[in-house]
Amino acid sequence: MAIEIKMPALSPTMTDGTLSRWLVKEGDEVRSGDVIAEIETDKATMEVEAIDDGVVAVIAVEAGTQNVAVNAVIAMLAEDGEDTASISVSEAPAAAVEAELEPTPALAVQAAAETKPAPVAAASAVAPIVAASSSEGRVFASPLARRIAAQNNLSLQAIKGTGPNGRIIKFDVETALSTAASATAPVSTSPVVAKEERFVPHSAMRRTIAARLTESKQQAPHFYLTVDCEIDALLAARKSMNEMAADGVKISVNDMIVRAAAQALMKVPDVNGSHEAEGCRYFADADICIAVALEGGLVTPVIPAAQDKGLAEISQISKQLASQARDGTLPPEAYAGGSFTISNLGMYGIREFAAVINPPQGAILAVGAGEQRAIVKNGELAIATVMSVTLSADHRVVDGALGAQWMQVFKGFIENPVTMLL
Repeated sequence: MAIEIKMPALSPTMTDGTLSRWLVKEGDEVRSGDVIAEIETDKATMEVEAIDDGVVAVIAVEAGTQNVAVNAVIAMLAEDGEDTASISVSEAPAAAVEAELEPTPALAVQAAAETKPAPVAAASAVAPIVAASSSEGRVFASPLARRIAAQNNLSLQAIKGTGPNGRIIKFDVETALSTAASATAPVSTSPVVAKEERFVPHSAMRRTIAARLTESKQQAPHFYLTVDCEIDALLAARKSMNEMAADGVKISVNDMIVRAAAQALMKVPDVNGSHEAEGCRYFADADICIAVALEGGLVTPVIPAAQDKGLAEISQISKQLASQARDGTLPPEAYAGGSFTISNLGMYGIREFAAVINPPQGAILAVGAGEQRAIVKNGELAIATVMSVTLSADHRVVDGALGAQWMQVFKGFIENPVTMLL
């Protein structure tokens, strides 16, 4: 009996993903444990392993397809001795998946639809190509490709497919339409100054960031508190600790900020919570998320129970999480949960900013650059290294006075770093 291969859930919050790449093709023999595909989630690209032995009979979802729902059938395996030709999968799920990819039609398709071109029956408007068909003359094409071709009176017989086993996909139809539109467009004798435009489809990460932060701004009533922290003592303590630290350990200012935030959450535990429909949930541990910027987005891996970890351990965990995030190898459990987030843009020279709360958490701390500023001490001007930090808080969880109390405790740990080590 044929075995279904379904879209796996690679994280607790995953509802869909992008099937980035197939590492097998129809007809290949696979064994349990073989890596057969790569799936892109909102956080990273993960490998998918076969859990059964068999022969790949049908690849139902093409490489590059986005918004593939968890548990959707993506391929079929034939068991040993089973006839692969007799195995098929309904195209309805694939059509539903591909239909989600049509929020904005390609510009070439738009132009073709608006001008209502004559049917493209011959290959004169298209480069010489070979039809994707079986020996019986059947054309293999995805439901979405067939629909776009029908809407534009385009014959699929004149198109070469680039999908698995020569299957015609959406890209192939749009390319043919674009070529046809270019070939039939009138030649202008006027000089044209072209302005180059770029269109980048949303990755799974960008879609998730957009959805979660829109939800946060719409539902969580943000308010903001900013304090200036003098960090000369912290910088001196960091220098001293790094001189005495073991080989391979280098404590950063951000590591000390994580430690100070965790200790402040233990001192003012009512900030360490999240809003729920029936009440507020307060966490026993300071599970600190650190925002890591990636190309095309960011992730927030978690340092669990940061209040129980020393600076050397926080430093090592932070470096490992950041490295895995940038390599795309961050395991799902590394970014699940978290009770409080720190976003640091100081390394980019940003003096001060306000971050958007990472739902369902109740607060996020935005950290700016440490810089020398003129301050007044004992009625006289002096120079100090000052770092501005801004707390964005959910007013459903944190009241103004409570947020101010937390900021004062945090400021105390930063300006007197020895106290966060007690």
